[in-house]
Amino acid sequence: MYFKVAGIAGLLSGLQILLLLRLFALQAWQVGLTIFVINLATLVAISSWLKPRPKPKEDALLPPFDPTVMIAHETLPVLRRGLNEETAHKTAQIIQKISEVPAVAITDKERVLAYIGVGCEKHHPGDRILTEATRQVIATGLHKVVQTSQELNCTVKNCECPLAAAVIVPLKSRDEVIGSLKLYQTKDGQLPPHVIRLAIGIAQLLSIQMELAEVDRQTQLVTLAKLDALHAQINPHFLFNTLNTIIMYSRTNPQRARRLLIHLADFFRRTLKRHGHYVTLQEELECVHTYLVLEKARFGKKLHIIEDVDQSLLGYRVPVLSIQPLVENAVKHGISPKLSKGAVRIAARLEGPELVITVTDDGVGIPTDKLALVLKPGYGSGNGVGLSNVHERLKSLYHNNTGLTVISTEGKGTTISFRVPSESQERKYQELEAL
Repeated sequence: MYFKVAGIAGLLSGLQILLLLRLFALQAWQVGLTIFVINLATLVAISSWLKPRPKPKEDALLPPFDPTVMIAHETLPVLRRGLNEETAHKTAQIIQKISEVPAVAITDKERVLAYIGVGCEKHHPGDRILTEATRQVIATGLHKVVQTSQELNCTVKNCECPLAAAVIVPLKSRDEVIGSLKLYQTKDGQLPPHVIRLAIGIAQLLSIQMELAEVDRQTQLVTLAKLDALHAQINPHFLFNTLNTIIMYSRTNPQRARRLLIHLADFFRRTLKRHGHYVTLQEELECVHTYLVLEKARFGKKLHIIEDVDQSLLGYRVPVLSIQPLVENAVKHGISPKLSKGAVRIAARLEGPELVITVTDDGVGIPTDKLALVLKPGYGSGNGVGLSNVHERLKSLYHNNTGLTVISTEGKGTTISFRVPSESQERKYQELEAL
């Protein structure tokens, strides 16, 4: 390339000299040499600038490989369930695969939770911690680097264990040591500095993840306690209202009151057998039917019930005592004050991934100025737990659930509806019951 540049520079210089000789009649050879040097330097500079530069490889544009970040990313969903043998085993597998160390162990304060990689067959999950070095780390809360199998000070005798050097780092939650993380190598000597840094970084990230998991668990427990309190609140509410109806008949029609008490006893017998916060739609409708037997005994032909529920939906799950309070509200506050006959319609349908429950009455409706108050706890007659209770439970049980939707026109009636995930969408909301 440089020969071409020199040739071009010589040609340009010759042309320029001829031009100068013609214009100025110059004859000094120094002028020609000077022109040639100037042209050559200029062309060399230009050719270097125009020379295509190699594109950087894509790998050079990426950030350097960071195993700590990769381990944190993969272990986050695992450790959300806390630290136990199952989660420790999965976490140790992830660490060993990404860090490529010969062996990884995770312990709590007293026992081995997981051991992955080469090593002595004596390291079984559930066994007591065997090495004195690990016990020291847990006791002091300080990491420890050991360079020989003697420093590990394993209490097992007559065992040809290939483990030699190791870095042992405490796992902490809220500044309290809850276990340890150990990265091993199979030869004596100083561990590479990057392995020590890796172990410390992993332990810090795991500790943060476990703290977050504990915060999440405590939040779930608070939510569960709230649900249990609401559940305990609505059962006496239902009993209180139905017993009032039976008491009324005990004076005027003892035989009917007796039959109604049998229905009520059967209802509570089934209720006591249920566990958790959910029942099938069929079970919930059986509860509604028991309540309506009591109310129809009171209202007679004045109360008409319409049920629009496809049989294929009866196996879907809904919150316990979620429809009955809506029917009770329709009967007591919609139909009862009405002078003429009235109807209550109970409907269920699928809309995409959700089951939609609707209770509609053609009663007296709710005044506009009171519509915004009906879902507030304590509002209304009696002990006022019906609608507000269902509303709060729906919002607590299902993420982003808006609770009850109430639409009412004074003098025409009221429609109350709610949505719950269908069976295919509901699993992610059931973790509370597993606690």
